[in-house]
Amino acid sequence: MLEAEKEARALLVELAASLFARGFSVGTAGNISVRLADGYLITPTNSSLGRLDPARLSKLDRQWRHVAGDPPSKEVFMHRAVLTARPAAGAVVHLHSTYATAIACLAAVGETAPIPPLTPYFVMRIGPRLPVLPYWRPGDPAMEPAIFAAAQTARAMLLANHGPLVSGATLTDAVAAAEELEEAARLALLLRGQGARCLTPAQVEELIATFG
Repeated sequence: MLEAEKEARALLVELAASLFARGFSVGTAGNISVRLADGYLITPTNSSLGRLDPARLSKLDRQWRHVAGDPPSKEVFMHRAVLTARPAAGAVVHLHSTYATAIACLAAVGETAPIPPLTPYFVMRIGPRLPVLPYWRPGDPAMEPAIFAAAQTARAMLLANHGPLVSGATLTDAVAAAEELEEAARLALLLRGQGARCLTPAQVEELIATFG
């Protein structure tokens, strides 16, 4: 095993445990994937993000075939859709975090900005678009084309009545973006109906031009 893969396994387990300990996932909810030079790592099916074994993470080859470790998450196709649509992305995080999932239950399907630009960090980490996709039952591969299409123009998305799906250039970036999305969702719900001041379109454009 290459040293880079060992490091990726260790980091995935460390960050997943941190997310679990802080309540970003419960039980066996959520899954994480990382792009490798020769394929992908993904959390196994029915595994808890708080109790992962680096040696038992699922490894897939470049064609997404399972080649080592425990069987992959039943939602592997979500990760395939995002990482195929976004060649520069190095990792994907799918959570059932409370506040982002609450927004996913409230927002209309097809909406592209269900969370207002309240802070610059939300715009910097997530970007100007956060599409809300229709509901499919967990594990239904029928959602893959819609996720692929959305991921071509968005770093993150909300699956209606399910939860957030977030990508990043690296695993650390993807986790940070998922954390920022959850905090932005919490702020949006706390400030709902209070007439909160949002960033102006010009301020949003400046952030995008500066930070991408």
